[in-house]
Amino acid sequence: MKRIAFLFPGQGSQKVGMGQALAAAFPAARAVFDEVDAALGFSLSRLCFEGPEAELVLTANAQPAILTTSIAALRVLEAETGLQPTAVAGHSLGEYSALVCAGALSLVDAARVVRLRGQFMQEAVAPGVGGMAAILGLGRAEVEAACAEAAGELPGETVQAANLNGGGQVVIAGHKRAVERACEAARRRGAKRAMPLAVSAPFHSALMQPAADRLREALDAIEVRDPRVPVVTNVEATPNSDGRRIRELLTAQVTAPVRWEESMLALAGLLEIAEAVEVGHGGVLAGLGRRIVPGMPVYPAADPGSIASLKETHSQGPDAHG
Repeated sequence: MKRIAFLFPGQGSQKVGMGQALAAAFPAARAVFDEVDAALGFSLSRLCFEGPEAELVLTANAQPAILTTSIAALRVLEAETGLQPTAVAGHSLGEYSALVCAGALSLVDAARVVRLRGQFMQEAVAPGVGGMAAILGLGRAEVEAACAEAAGELPGETVQAANLNGGGQVVIAGHKRAVERACEAARRRGAKRAMPLAVSAPFHSALMQPAADRLREALDAIEVRDPRVPVVTNVEATPNSDGRRIRELLTAQVTAPVRWEESMLALAGLLEIAEAVEVGHGGVLAGLGRRIVPGMPVYPAADPGSIASLKETHSQGPDAHG
């Protein structure tokens, strides 16, 4: 019996039209969108299905939109295949989807919190002050050295590794000038590319501390339960099954790097996961997975077609997955 993980994408995977085909074809998916629309008090579903893109990409909208689309896909995946994960993980925002999947958070609470999370993150740093960039072709230690060099040249400014994505890809975040200097330092160290990212805030950096403080208050107001299956967390890259630790881990996640490469290695090694499903719109995590753990296939579950393929090959039965 193969051990399977469900993976959930984070911000950047949003696209106008996401979830629309699922909601049209499956009442279970439509019910997820209806539940979140009612909880948030506006038609998030219309924003997902029809746009406009300029509104969908706003952090406070994109975060609940991605979570809702992922959970809609999850409910269809569960109903159509009967698959249940051995463990779950999510990239940044996706950790909230993973916690809903594991039963630690309700869909409504998660949707409300991630909308606030997006607002808090957007408001933590004034426009133009922060930035992010992707560094390709350097290891973590070299990128961190480039960040330290840049920060040393600019007293009072900060830049740090934000997403440790694996496959020679590290995203950095911090003050805009420090990020630019770090890119220059990374190129001198042999980076293949150092590209500024079109993002609205320096996520997963020390500049997000005001957002983390506000998020903790929002998390204190919701119910958190022990997850039914282990959740490999961004902050520690190890499995957590203790509901009492979830608030602190989600709060720390706002300013700490996303340790995705280590998370995938933990799934493959520590938890002996043989294959994974990327639940929700996108495909970024499948691409990262191929580079980090080439022997672990990652299947998409994003639309009726991809879920039908999983149903054909992975339906729960006598040789079910754990």
